[in-house]
Amino acid sequence: MKLSKGSKIYLAGHRGMVGSAIYKKLLQNNYTNIIVTKKKKLDLIKQRETFNFLKKIKPDLVIIAAARVGGIYANQKYKDRFIYENLQIQNNLIHGSFKAGVKNLFLLGSSCIYPRLSKQPMKENQLLTGLLEETNDAYAIAKIAGLKMCEYYSKIHKISYKGLMPPNLYGPNDNYNLKSSHFYPALLKKIYNAKVRNKKYFEVWGSGKARRELMYVDDFADALIFFMNKRIKEPFINIGIGKDYPIIWYAKFLMRKMNVNLKIKYDKSKPDGMPKKLLDISLAKKYGWKPKYDFDDAFENTYNNFLKSKK
Repeated sequence: MKLSKGSKIYLAGHRGMVGSAIYKKLLQNNYTNIIVTKKKKLDLIKQRETFNFLKKIKPDLVIIAAARVGGIYANQKYKDRFIYENLQIQNNLIHGSFKAGVKNLFLLGSSCIYPRLSKQPMKENQLLTGLLEETNDAYAIAKIAGLKMCEYYSKIHKISYKGLMPPNLYGPNDNYNLKSSHFYPALLKKIYNAKVRNKKYFEVWGSGKARRELMYVDDFADALIFFMNKRIKEPFINIGIGKDYPIIWYAKFLMRKMNVNLKIKYDKSKPDGMPKKLLDISLAKKYGWKPKYDFDDAFENTYNNFLKSKK
């Protein structure tokens, strides 16, 4: 992929946590021709609108950070929305980009694309080798379909449509709604609420034993900038930190950072999700990329943003 600082880049989903981090990093790296749209002006679920928009602007690169996302509760409750909306957004942007003559595209996904009982850490070649985790299968199926669409379009039409697969992400502009958030922002909000309300405990879904790899969103944004300027041979690449911890570890970390000692109650009527979900990042490292943020610095940035969002 050969891009100049003035190359026209269309970033879909620039207002979400991931998209806003990418937008910030593009500006910091002096990319001067970034195109973004608000949902009121362009509904990516609508095919004709999306096709016409892409044909009009003819970007050099499309980045698909737009998606319906959420934690276990949202993934289970709204499977219909998760599969329909994500498939529509991807199909419209991928095929619309092809029709508009776009040569370069990145589809952003998730480590949940891998089978529930994948050998750990999970390598890219383990895709479609087993059954998916039931609590997020609708989202995973949509993302897998998008990856395969990118792979086939790239092979047949000699273009570069690639995927980047991160683990759980966190950082500024995260979603703290307890009915739709991922585990880390949910833990942060529960512990904060317990602290300010002088509660003695907070509740964790499941056993707390499920292991998760957690990555600061700015690390992922840096990875995208890095791979924008590489010729990628593979259909997609895992982007992670190469380490995972139990949910309980993150809960204790957050309590320590917020200077509070609370009792943890486990709601074992709720699912754990995948027992372990660690990405093998050896391929990304072969290209020369590696993560750089630690949990302490990333916590401060995330927590300060969380406090601002409450004002």
